[in-house]
Amino acid sequence: MFFSKVHSAQTNMLKAYIVDIETDITKKTLNAFSIVGLPDKAIEESRDRVSAAIKNSGFKSPKSRNQKVITSLAPANIKKEGPNFDLGIALAYLLASEDIIFDPAKKIFLGELTLDGKLRKIDGTLSLVREAKKQGFEEVYLPLENTEEGALIKDIKIFGVKNLAQLIRHLNLTDDEQEIICELKKSPQTQIEYKNLIPEIDFADVKGQESAKRGLEIAASGGHNIAMYGPPGTGKSMLAKAFRGILPHLSFEDILETTSIHSVAGISQGDLVISPPFRSPHHTASYVSVVGGGVSPKPGEVTLAHKGILFLDEFPEFEKRSIEALRQPLEDGTVNISRAKGTATFPADFILIATMNPCPCGNYGTKKECICTPTQIINYQKKLSGPIIDRIDMWVEVSNIEHSKLSTKDENLEKSQDIQKRVAQAREIQIKRFENTKTNTNSGMSAKDIETLIPLSPKTKEVLISSASRLDLSARAYHKIIKLAQTIADLNQIKEILPEHILEALQYRPKKTY
Repeated sequence: MFFSKVHSAQTNMLKAYIVDIETDITKKTLNAFSIVGLPDKAIEESRDRVSAAIKNSGFKSPKSRNQKVITSLAPANIKKEGPNFDLGIALAYLLASEDIIFDPAKKIFLGELTLDGKLRKIDGTLSLVREAKKQGFEEVYLPLENTEEGALIKDIKIFGVKNLAQLIRHLNLTDDEQEIICELKKSPQTQIEYKNLIPEIDFADVKGQESAKRGLEIAASGGHNIAMYGPPGTGKSMLAKAFRGILPHLSFEDILETTSIHSVAGISQGDLVISPPFRSPHHTASYVSVVGGGVSPKPGEVTLAHKGILFLDEFPEFEKRSIEALRQPLEDGTVNISRAKGTATFPADFILIATMNPCPCGNYGTKKECICTPTQIINYQKKLSGPIIDRIDMWVEVSNIEHSKLSTKDENLEKSQDIQKRVAQAREIQIKRFENTKTNTNSGMSAKDIETLIPLSPKTKEVLISSASRLDLSARAYHKIIKLAQTIADLNQIKEILPEHILEALQYRPKKTY
């Protein structure tokens, strides 16, 4: 035969691509083994891994024969990266050398080989399997550790492989004799158990701060961005961490999308992302780590927080350009990264929770003495530009709490589970409202959606217009008031926006410049 073609796949940025592995063998010549098709260093080194794995699986090593082996990874214009192709390269060689016989059509092979022929776990399984199904492939063979993640995709066979020798036995046998390796046929929905999702911090653990809790409930219900400001130690960070427990469960499609992103980024550890992601980068984090980028564009924290929460504690302390770069994701739910080696658009649809102090020392406007100079206070507050302030829907003050409340046990405090039920009901209303649009939350409404889907009574419109004129609101802020008011109405199970909903929404506008 001396020629073969098998199929594999790789991720590039967040997209998956099918890669054809073609192998040609020329006999009776000096030994040579080359891999072409823009391979990186990890793929060039696969020649040694593959040769050792083939030898230790009971076959002759490619390096022990007088032959020239050329392996091409097609298409040649896409940079090939990572060890995913080891398994495919080994099988393509054995098929071309006629050491094994099988039909590679409609099959995808993924996995890094150890020197003794075992398979190591790979990243990006979910994206790779989704693309394989999209391209019409019927079977995917991958490391045993990746099978649970791959099995989330329906209507395609997933086989978990321990080592190269086991896979070869499976492929060499007839259909009647075929050794089933580890085929997963479970319905993916049945593998997800939401009942075990218990928040680390419950809203009932937070004493007082009822106005902040109300604001967070509204933010969760409509997917609104929120900023909490106040002196240190008032519970801002604790409230932000408890926020995750009141968000509704991710839909199955959202689970696939978020798990896929985390898998490609190599942070999922093979586990499903079944609860909204919570990303909390430190304020010293670099611009690239927050927004994404690098020589070859990679997702940052704003993308890893997709369908979840991006918590930026000490918000003004972040690098200025990192804060300003949030403009696009806060407005569009995506982030565009352009570099010399490529351009990528990453999803970044998250709820921003920002916390900050009133000044560098944190005591400005409180009973404690502020040691900051007027210049320091002004410079601190100027770190947030007007466009960023305008893009944050809600501003909530978290003030000091009385000490007597801290030592009092209150059995009537609402738990996160109770609040989550109201949030879920409000989200259901929004899903029905926006079933024919591109969004499913009030925060994602466009101006056109507001005009066609959110009718305002004459009285409500009068209150809105007079308030907007008095406060000199921008067009963006004007629409955000309507979105917030609609979320408040949804929480109250009321079909139309009332004047009191507008007035409550106005309470969450920033009181001053930060």
